[in-house]
Amino acid sequence: MIATLTGVVAATGPAGVVLDVAGVGYRVLCPASSIAAIGRTGSKATLHTHLHVREDAMTVYGFPTPDERDVFETLIAVNGIGPKAALAILSAYSPDALRKAVTAEDLDALTLVPGIGKKTAGRMILELKEKLGGDGAFAGISLPDGLRPAFDEAREALLALGYSTTEARESLESVAVSNGHDATSESLLRMALKRLGARR
Repeated sequence: MIATLTGVVAATGPAGVVLDVAGVGYRVLCPASSIAAIGRTGSKATLHTHLHVREDAMTVYGFPTPDERDVFETLIAVNGIGPKAALAILSAYSPDALRKAVTAEDLDALTLVPGIGKKTAGRMILELKEKLGGDGAFAGISLPDGLRPAFDEAREALLALGYSTTEARESLESVAVSNGHDATSESLLRMALKRLGARR
């Protein structure tokens, strides 16, 4: 699995960017709302990615933050929502705004997204309320001040080691909340690996 890509933005467009990574240009599809945050042509960027494999295509989807990528992966697990619809949802709503809409069961807000009707919006609320709004693997968690960057770096390291998004999130959540703001990504990674090893 490709967890991240770091390179130079070779081109941008309404559907995403072309990221030059060591001379290889990756076409990466992104939410429209995120393209400006990625950077202008010629700037260096790191994208948190999801590789979607079908029989006839391999498509890379990229996001400026791990949270957006996690929410994208949660969305495409919903019956009836594919990558195109998930991108449209994240183009209209930030992860936090989507969590609020799902938690509030706001059908009207969700159906403002092109291609999302009331039936699909209702299914989203039913399947995502716990995951996005409650204690699920991708719900927002409260971290000590300054710990978010270390948390995100440690999670990316776990993903690169082959752990699933859920394993990475849950193991880090269990150790991060008990540590102060001085914890480093290395210490969080070490404790998370110890916890994951104990579970296997």
